Amino acid sequence: MTVEKVNHSYTSEDIQVLEGLEAVRKRPGMYIGSTAARGLHHLVWEIVDNGIDEALAGFADEIRVIVDKENVVTVSDNGRGIPVGIHEKTGVSTAETIYTVLHAGGKFGGGAYKVSGGLHGVGASVVNALSSFLEVSIYKDGIEYFLRFENGGETAVPLKEVGPTTKQGTTVRFKADPTIFTETTEYSHEVLRDRLRQMAFLNKAIRIVFIDEREPEETRESVFHYENGISEYVAFVNKNKQTLHKEIIYVEGEEEQILVEVAMQYNEGFVPNIYSFTNNINTQEGGTHEDGFKLALTRVINNYAKDNNLLKKDDDGFIGEDVREGLTAIISIKHPDPQYEGQTKTKLGNSEVRRIVSNIFGSQLDRFLMEHPDVAKIVVEKAIVASKARVAARKARELTRRKGALEVSSLPGKLADCSNRNPSESEIYLVEGDSAGGSAKQGRDSKFQAILPLRGKVLNVEKARLHRIFDNAEIRMMLTAFGTGIGEELDINKLRYHKIVIMTDADVDGAHIRTLLLTFFYRFLKPVIEGGFVYIAQPPLYKISRGNKIAYAYSDEELDELKVEFGERHNVQRYKGLGEMNPEQLWETTMDPATRTLIQVEIEDAMEADLIFETLMGDEVAPRREFIQANAQYADLDI
Repeated sequence: MTVEKVNHSYTSEDIQVLEGLEAVRKRPGMYIGSTAARGLHHLVWEIVDNGIDEALAGFADEIRVIVDKENVVTVSDNGRGIPVGIHEKTGVSTAETIYTVLHAGGKFGGGAYKVSGGLHGVGASVVNALSSFLEVSIYKDGIEYFLRFENGGETAVPLKEVGPTTKQGTTVRFKADPTIFTETTEYSHEVLRDRLRQMAFLNKAIRIVFIDEREPEETRESVFHYENGISEYVAFVNKNKQTLHKEIIYVEGEEEQILVEVAMQYNEGFVPNIYSFTNNINTQEGGTHEDGFKLALTRVINNYAKDNNLLKKDDDGFIGEDVREGLTAIISIKHPDPQYEGQTKTKLGNSEVRRIVSNIFGSQLDRFLMEHPDVAKIVVEKAIVASKARVAARKARELTRRKGALEVSSLPGKLADCSNRNPSESEIYLVEGDSAGGSAKQGRDSKFQAILPLRGKVLNVEKARLHRIFDNAEIRMMLTAFGTGIGEELDINKLRYHKIVIMTDADVDGAHIRTLLLTFFYRFLKPVIEGGFVYIAQPPLYKISRGNKIAYAYSDEELDELKVEFGERHNVQRYKGLGEMNPEQLWETTMDPATRTLIQVEIEDAMEADLIFETLMGDEVAPRREFIQANAQYADLDI
């Protein structure tokens, strides 16, 4: 998609001031979500978004992000450079205004940017407010300018001319304030790398360079530049999958100043992976752009199949899930005035987008299928097989439906349920094996803790169709116990336990069972993970004792500390499995809310999670071997 420069000015008069900055340091979570690792990385995205805005406007084509050994971040773009004139409302330079006044940015006047992902100016001032220091170097019209802020936004060096320059653009250098980010001020290389790569996929005109100087031996540098944009994104997501057709279907168009891009490709898998974006923001809950895509996909494939006698004229045709089976698709739109549902910007609400995406994508997909009958035949045949599997799954699905949310008669026989009927106060332990299940049943608090023993290894849903999943006894037991339903019928409000705790042995088999369960949750109960209801129990690895004194260690480091504390003549027991602990020990170490450690399962990036699950649980052996070899050093397993 060709980027055209917007025909608007970008001067001091284009920057509108809406409100002050005082509340940011008092309530940082309101502006960046949290002061934990996620909020820390959000600072980087806000500054990067400003460079992306310049690229979307047609004035920048490169962004550089550097993290130094002190976790100081530098973000540079080669755009127009921030305006430097005196702002009429604040009486100070416009650059200083942008970094000290909330909602002072080019977006709000509706002139400087045609579309904007980050709120230019909002992010700048918030980052400044939450930094120990922030420096801005501006290269504009042959002159270099500089200003510096300290202690959360106080102007230390007002805007000044440094001298002549041949460069053009803006460089921002900042350090997150450790008094705000008390949990950590250390950036994750992987989080930064993956997000910057995503930005490059979504904006094919831009080159993004990421340099991490924190490695003791060598600097890590990644360059992301994708001439084919989201088509290469689809290829990247499908890299470990067996694809059904080589050519990636790509469409683009513009209507009512809304730019639409769609890229898609089918694979041999059964789970659809559809990712949608608006102005580079990942709309994880979908929205009207995703609705328009799905409507057009179902309509076009049905029409093609019937027009070419691949379906009978009186056939009911395909439903949406039939034509989406095994589909990887990226939907990216650029909208001058996006409206989101809720504060998290995870669902697009503009009603006109549904029609526009449906029209643009539908007409071009129809043309593609007519021009590529070999691909069209593959797509239709995939949908036919999916349709038959859906019919086969219908009866199996009935087995997972409960008569009533609290009717004990409909619950699986192995389940030792809790007496509490309030989901927010109830939790269920998924326990590996009958032996450990027996200890857990005896050791639990039956008022609020339910136990469901699982026998053997759960079905690998990465390699199974829906009807096989419904036929699996272990999965059927879990679904019946949870009460949510599955697929199109999933209702998170019917979840019977607001803590689902996976409790497996601390060995290779236990890790495998845990991965199988997480794969099932990710593929078929993703809202349960997204709602924060899935946890992993952390049983101790060791018991150390001396006389009547007993303690438990959950890591080798903790064991070493306890050995020093206990002195000589202590005994160490390595727990190979949960069944080695008696009910009292299991309660004390792993199930008692006052002493246990639970890890909450989160999906920070659904696409990255999909790649990992496909690598570990899919059919391709080579990527799995490479992943294991690359990550074996990080495993904490007693093999």
